[in-house]
Amino acid sequence: MSGKVMVAMSGGVDSSVAAWLLLRQGYDCVGVTMRLHDETSGNEAADAADVARRLGIPHSVVNLRREFDENVIRPFVRSYERGDTPNPCILCNRRLKFGKLLELARELGAERLATGHYARICLTPDTGRWAVRKGLEAARDQSYVLASLTQDQLAHTLFPLGRLTKDETRRIASEQGFLNARKHDSQDICFIPDGDYAAFLERYTGKAYPPGQILDLNGRILGQHRGAARYTIGQRKGLGVSAPEPLYVCGKSMRDNTVTLGPNAVLFRDALLSDDWTWGAIPPPETPFRADAKIRYRHAQAPADVTPLPDGRVRIRFDAPQRAITTGQAVALYRNDTVLGGGTITAVG
Repeated sequence: MSGKVMVAMSGGVDSSVAAWLLLRQGYDCVGVTMRLHDETSGNEAADAADVARRLGIPHSVVNLRREFDENVIRPFVRSYERGDTPNPCILCNRRLKFGKLLELARELGAERLATGHYARICLTPDTGRWAVRKGLEAARDQSYVLASLTQDQLAHTLFPLGRLTKDETRRIASEQGFLNARKHDSQDICFIPDGDYAAFLERYTGKAYPPGQILDLNGRILGQHRGAARYTIGQRKGLGVSAPEPLYVCGKSMRDNTVTLGPNAVLFRDALLSDDWTWGAIPPPETPFRADAKIRYRHAQAPADVTPLPDGRVRIRFDAPQRAITTGQAVALYRNDTVLGGGTITAVG
């Protein structure tokens, strides 16, 4: 193998080992770290630079704060204020990491962009299209958050860790003396490290999200919520309501500023509508077909009937009802371990 590759180095162990693997395969690598927001720790860039020095490759930091605000944070805020639950990591992948960063790679003469995602890329034999495939370690597979990548992006991307387990990645990092070999994986949204979404929204917008009524399914008042933006579909903890049976958030009205609770059984629905589709292994279909659908990162794939609509939306009806299908989240379609396409859930039921 040969050719120039830009490696997106976050300062973590995964992207560090990705760079090492590519060097072993004969690629000419250059490392880059994105500075995306004010919550970014300077240690991340320093850790990435340290690994780059050890590998003997150039490293730089690129300031994408403005682009991140416009393409990720603002849509995230608008989505929450509509009552949806967005996934900003998917927006960041599509518009920043494999968008702006891939543009920068081309400007610097790099043929491809590489990241530390646990997924694989293949050329589908029967369609001639690029597709994301699952990483071999099921527990680490990240194909779901990559389902919105375009054909051009996939054709110029490398995922060196797709065939590794996390333990193997850490072992390589330890053997190479990388300081981040045992660094913990980030669990929260990068620009909300404390996980308090509502507090972030209030800081960002300058608004106070007012309290309102918590209702049961019949519209009876059960209590008062602390701002509807603080609640997500399927939530049980922190509701502040006493009841003889467990209650869960099963609906929100941002217009009326109410949160509706109900039993777990109410959360199960068998259909959804989705929009903003990107097709992967298959070209945009015109007729219904069968596939497995995944509605959250940790959700198990479920068989469903998939119907493409004339306006570009996609209707998915599951064989069995699924719990807490949530607007704003991504949905990805699979055939075995290959991503057929992905979009955003816009309606449920």
